[in-house]
Order: sequence, then structure tokens, then C-alpha cells
Amino acid sequence: MKRIVASQAGEIYTRNIIFGVEDGLVSTVGFLSGIASVSSLGGTVVITGIVLVFVEAFSMGIGSLLSEHSTEEFAAKKEVPFGKSFLAAAVMFVSYILAGAIPLIPYIFLPAAQAFWVSIAADLAAVVGLGWYSAQIAKVSPLRKILEMLFMTVLAISAGVFVARLVG
Repeated sequence: MKRIVASQAGEIYTRNIIFGVEDGLVSTVGFLSGIASVSSLGGTVVITGIVLVFVEAFSMGIGSLLSEHSTEEFAAKKEVPFGKSFLAAAVMFVSYILAGAIPLIPYIFLPAAQAFWVSIAADLAAVVGLGWYSAQIAKVSPLRKILEMLFMTVLAISAGVFVARLVG
């Protein structure tokens, strides 16, 4: 029984790591690409990017806390302490922060026009790594998982740029 519980806990943390990293990479690069496509002010991109990463990491952490806790209570059919849910939320928060930093860092050190492409390239490289890692855990085709993640990331970048240009 203890082995099953440990396995379930590992799955919870793995799920939160993958989800946190994926969302940190995809939503941050989509957002930053949109802002950078309509603003040449690197400072604006950096400030809005930092706010986005921290607010989204906090939101994702809270979402993880509440959903994992609700799942535990549903499975137990009774109230349970937050316990594992707090750690899962912390894993989600940290995963999002670390991943969100990848597309943000180029804007801190480079002019916005140059950072735009470096940010996208760094993000896509990280997405490839995440796709490979996810495939290894799930024991599925790495190529398929990588292509899925790349497609969704390019879609997010395109959406960010499209919406920013539409309203900007």
C-alpha cells in the first residue's frame, strides 16, 4: 500500500512539473512575442514579462493546490488535510517560474528586436527538451510528443503576435 501511495505522489509531482514547465514556456513566449511585436521598448517587455511570470506562477500554484486537494477529497470521500497538495502547488509554482524565465531572459540582456528571436529560439529548444522528457516518462514516441509541443508553442506565439497587432 505504501508503494502505491508513493507512486501516486510521484505522479502528482511529475504532472505538476510537466504542466508548470509547459505552461510557463508556452504562455510566456506567446505573451512576450505579442508585446514585443508591437513595442520596441525592451523595458516594457521585461516589466510586463516579470509580472506575467509571477502572477501566472502564483495562479497555477493555487489552481494546483485546489484541484489536487479536491481530487484527494473526491477519492477519499471525506475531508482531508492539504498535505501533498501544498507540495504539488509549490512544484507547479517553481516549475512555472523557472520555465517562464527562459523566454524572458533574452529581453533583459538584448534589445527587444533581437531578443524576440532569441527568446523564441530558446523557448522552442526548451519545448523540445520537455517533449522528449515527457515521452520518456510516458513511454511514447519522442518525435510525436516533441512535434505536438512545438505545434502548440508556435500556435501560442502566433496568437500572441496576432492579437497584439490586432489591438495594438
